[in-house]
Amino acid sequence: MMQQMQTVLPTEEELEEGRRLFAGPCDFFFGAQTIEQLPPPDRAEIAFAGRSNVGKSSLINALTGRKALARASSEPGRTKQLNFFNLGGRLSLVDMPGYGFAKASKAVKEDWQRTMFAYLRGRPNLARVILLIDGRVGLKASDREVCDLLDKAAVVFQIVLTKCDALSASALAGRQKEVEALAGTHAAAFPHIVATSSTTSLGIAELRGIMARFATPADERS
Repeated sequence: MMQQMQTVLPTEEELEEGRRLFAGPCDFFFGAQTIEQLPPPDRAEIAFAGRSNVGKSSLINALTGRKALARASSEPGRTKQLNFFNLGGRLSLVDMPGYGFAKASKAVKEDWQRTMFAYLRGRPNLARVILLIDGRVGLKASDREVCDLLDKAAVVFQIVLTKCDALSASALAGRQKEVEALAGTHAAAFPHIVATSSTTSLGIAELRGIMARFATPADERS
C-alpha cells in the first residue's frame, strides 16, 4: 500500500476539486467493531487517527461542512468502532477510534493495537492515514508508537496539526519543526505537515485538496 509521493502542496486545480468534492453529500454508512465486519473495499479510503480529544470529529465536520456528522464521545476512549462515511460515492472517510486514553487497561490498549494493525495492514483500498497531533501539546509517546505501527503496516500517513488557532505564529512554527523532524525518521510519513483549525478554517482547503487526489473522478462513479 506504499504509494509514490505526490507533489507536496495541492495545485489550484486540486484545491478547486477538493472544494467541489467536500461540498457534495457525505453520510455515515457503516460502523465496524471487528475486522470481519468491514464493508466491501469498493472505493479509496482515507482514515483519520489520533489521540482521544485531539479534535478528530471537529476536523471531519469542518472538512465536510457539517456540524455533527462525526460525533465525539463524551468519554474519551469509549468509541471502539471504525466509522465509515461516504463522500459522494467517490471517497470513503474512516473515523478510527482514538488512542492514548489514560484510563484504559493494558489489555484494552493491546486489543486496540491488534485491531487497528489488522485494518491498516489488510485494507487494500486504504489510500492514506491522516494522523492528527494536537498543536497545543505536541507529540506524546502514544503518537510515536502509532507512527511505528504505520511504518510496520506500510501505510503512507500524513501528519496534521489540530487546534492551531490557539498558537502564536512562532509557537506554531516551532511545533511544525518538531513534527517535521519526527516525520523525517519514518519511511511511511508524507513529508508535508498541514496546520489546521476547525474554528478558523486554517488549512481546511489545503487538506481537502490533498484528499481529493485519491477520489474517484466524478465522471467515473458507479
